[in-house]
Amino acid sequence: MKGSLSCASTVLATAFSLATALPSHEPPQKQPTQQVAIIGAGAAGSSAAYYLQQYAKQHELLGISVNITLFEKTDRIGGRTLTINAYDDPSQPIELGASIFIEKNHILHEALQKFNLSKRIPDEDSDPKLGIWDGDEFVFTVNERDSFWWTALKVIYKYGIMAPRRTQKLMEATISNFLRLYEAPNFPFRSLTQRAYELGLVDVTGVTGEQLLKANNIDDRYAHDIIQASTRVNYASNLVRIHGLDTMVSMAPKGAMAVEGGNWQIFHKMAEASGATLVLNTSVASIGFSSETNHYSGNKKYLLRTKAAASESTRAEEYPVAFDTVIIANPYQFSKMSADEGVIQHTIDEIPYVQLHVTIFASPYQYSPAFFGLTESKDVPGGVLTTLAKSDGPTSGVNGAGKAGFFSVTTLRTTTNPVTQKREFIYKIFSPEKVTPDFLGRLFGVEVPDSFTSNPDEADSVSPITWYHPHVFYSYPQALPRVTFQDPIIGPGLYYTSGMDSFISTMETNALMGKNVAALLMDDILKASKNGCGGSEKVHEDAFFDQIQSEPESLEPEMKDL
Repeated sequence: MKGSLSCASTVLATAFSLATALPSHEPPQKQPTQQVAIIGAGAAGSSAAYYLQQYAKQHELLGISVNITLFEKTDRIGGRTLTINAYDDPSQPIELGASIFIEKNHILHEALQKFNLSKRIPDEDSDPKLGIWDGDEFVFTVNERDSFWWTALKVIYKYGIMAPRRTQKLMEATISNFLRLYEAPNFPFRSLTQRAYELGLVDVTGVTGEQLLKANNIDDRYAHDIIQASTRVNYASNLVRIHGLDTMVSMAPKGAMAVEGGNWQIFHKMAEASGATLVLNTSVASIGFSSETNHYSGNKKYLLRTKAAASESTRAEEYPVAFDTVIIANPYQFSKMSADEGVIQHTIDEIPYVQLHVTIFASPYQYSPAFFGLTESKDVPGGVLTTLAKSDGPTSGVNGAGKAGFFSVTTLRTTTNPVTQKREFIYKIFSPEKVTPDFLGRLFGVEVPDSFTSNPDEADSVSPITWYHPHVFYSYPQALPRVTFQDPIIGPGLYYTSGMDSFISTMETNALMGKNVAALLMDDILKASKNGCGGSEKVHEDAFFDQIQSEPESLEPEMKDL
């Protein structure tokens, strides 16, 4: 059994006193409901709401209850997880941001199953040919439908057998080490910095991807071509500008999946299951202290001032609920929220985020071989990742994009235009700057109008771009090497989730920090309400006794170990 045995006697005494003081037919004595505000309904905020309600249900025996209010400045749940519809046709959804997750993403994968969402394997309809282009030539190409052995032989022929093998072993060891963060006694964590040191993860966050690969004797050519192409498409960063942990995360896409209809549904379901009051299209303008006090801690409660997100007025109204605790679940530097003096007691880091242009569009044309320096007889891979050219430095071009000028262009699928009923291709481009008509014209070898899309003058003429959707994300931090990270508690009853972004920025890790903050919050309620052993292990001990009552047979193996 996991947990603190040193305070077992106190826990047993508490359990015994509860059992004898409260007959089984009497309801528990009701504690005042904890009022919790969560600012931001993305992966972290929705996860925090969901797990906080789950933890509260585990402790109904103690009369613990929470009332959650979830504030979101947009009209939707999901944050950077965003799905759009090609041609504005709901039957053709496309992930604009946060496209995939993997089976080792425990929170997302379990939510997929729990909420009975349908799994989709990405890229089933896409062009299987993948190429890595450096702005001058394709340095490597592969057909993903070829056999494993043929692909392996191609890699070995060019890079040798040791580079991919060492990379795989390093990635697996790093991810395995990270996954310990999900388990007691490492979870929940009040200090991400402390856990990173304890798990040895600062050994990979404290160096660049280039340094980590060199230290593990991974061939420079393989690092430059294969691994750097992965860090660019995942984090828009070259190996000298990204830490080793995100480098290894970029190499772990095995078993990729998505939710049919959009990954945002996971977080929508979490928010829905939490029972939270959803306050959409509303920005939180400021946070200050209330004259009321928290029943559990004796600290001042919080007051939020809000305004309609679309309003041009600077005036904010006081929200009519005083909150015992507040979770800030979005990057503070983008929130435009102010805090009264003394509210934020631990400074929130301001970190540089990558501005990424994501452009999705439809065209009846395919890539021009001439754009990639190929003869007309050569096929261009449907998926093109990029790396630096031989003449490039790590900061060449806009934001290090180098001679290629973009990070990736992908043929997502072949489809039918619902208006013309003709076959077309859906494309996605990741780039550091806005895509221009000139760029698209060169990419396809046709003239593209300044308006991108146009109605052909003649019935039999063809528009080069038939549907076009650009979007700009502040998608993830510039993950430069570091060994300290923002901790999740920034004031009494005040929690922050976005410190995780500099460590690893994914849907899963943001959801993990939301779950972590929910566990810390519940720990603090239990510690204040029971005056028991306290500490982060308290949640796990209480869950143990709840499990004995409801599922005694499930704990028999652990009892034998004692």
